Amino acid sequence: MNANFENVFTRLSDLMRPYAAGLDCKADEAGRLYIDTHHIMKNKKPLFFGAVEIKKAYVSYHLMPVYVNPALLEGMSGDLKTRMQGKSCFNFRAVDEALFDELRALTQAGFEDYCRQGFCLSGRPDDG
Repeated sequence: MNANFENVFTRLSDLMRPYAAGLDCKADEAGRLYIDTHHIMKNKKPLFFGAVEIKKAYVSYHLMPVYVNPALLEGMSGDLKTRMQGKSCFNFRAVDEALFDELRALTQAGFEDYCRQGFCLSGRPDDG
């Protein structure tokens, strides 16, 4: 694995991991963090929350709440928008403190939105 990507993965997974306590962490391993909700959709599959994964050319940060509620993206910086691929994925090749801070706030907003809709067990991320 690319050492730089491992650092990016560590930083991005640290943004998402606190939400696993109120959701359903399916994988937390080297190069991959995957979190579902406990909410089962009509297709009998759990509603996806997010994931961080090391890919060949970047580290991806998937945040499904922004797909479910695109209004969460209102006010997003142009710099973060350039990192988007599709409707709910952000790609990074290096640590970017300002964008990671913005992504932290967006992840919190997404979690809160999911909780308002009843998709979480608790309304607070795990602080520990």
